[in-house]
Amino acid sequence: MSDEPIDLVSALASFDQLWSPRIVTRVNDYDVRVAKVAGEHVWHTHDHTDEFFLVLDGELHIGLREDTGERTVVLPRGAVYVVPCGVEHRPSAPDGASILMFEPSGTSSVGDRHEEVPAHVDATTGHAL
Repeated sequence: MSDEPIDLVSALASFDQLWSPRIVTRVNDYDVRVAKVAGEHVWHTHDHTDEFFLVLDGELHIGLREDTGERTVVLPRGAVYVVPCGVEHRPSAPDGASILMFEPSGTSSVGDRHEEVPAHVDATTGHAL
């Protein structure tokens, strides 16, 4: 990891792949990841960790399947949201977005349990920037 400041605009400009997070830095045992997103991800669950989202640009929708039913949380630019561990969720961005995520190193982008992963979703634990 770099010991210099990281410009997130430049980091996002360095790749084009959607739903393919890049690790920009680490904090203790956590990755700070950025991703470009558009369309729908896959319904998935992280059994052992929460998932933090910050919308850098655009608007992110997060579908949630909870005990009380399904709902969608809409995050405009600058908003944050934490999906609690064990909650099935599906991020989507109808018009595209750029996001920052904070989660334990080694966490899969498609969770511990998920539906079939479509070709446009990168099942990864993050790529180096």
